[in-house]
Amino acid sequence: MTDTNETPRGALPDACLSIARRHLRFGWWGLLVFLSLGAFLEGMHGFKVGWYLDVSNETRRLLFTLGHAHGVLLSLVNVVFGLTVRFAHGNDPAPWRIASPCLLAATLMLPGGFLLGGIVIYDGDPGPGVLIVPLGALLLFIAVFLTARAVGPRVTAPSSRSAEISSGE
Repeated sequence: MTDTNETPRGALPDACLSIARRHLRFGWWGLLVFLSLGAFLEGMHGFKVGWYLDVSNETRRLLFTLGHAHGVLLSLVNVVFGLTVRFAHGNDPAPWRIASPCLLAATLMLPGGFLLGGIVIYDGDPGPGVLIVPLGALLLFIAVFLTARAVGPRVTAPSSRSAEISSGE
């Protein structure tokens, strides 16, 4: 008789399934939001909006572009993370439980910091919102590290047959 908390070999634990779905939803909706932001920025460029295009606002334009680009990229990373959890999960949801909130927070903090930093600029310097970017980068690093470790090669004991082959018998 098996314990009801055990997951059959090869089946996706409920915790992993929940994390995978969360990141797929978050990634696709984030992609829509940040692609829409890109279209809006292109519109400001097309209509020659001074608040965005004037030479004195070059910092704003750069920060908004960085926010848009990081948002699109991290949204796609969330989709890939969701697929990774779903297909390379093993039976241990522990690494995903830490990596998931780190990635979600990084997806908000990195582009959000750039966008907030560009709203108000001070003599060519970004606003204080940009201060959350390094924390978002750290959380992204943690999420990527934990994910890489979770999908890395597993060291398993060699079978008796492979031991015989390697010893030349």
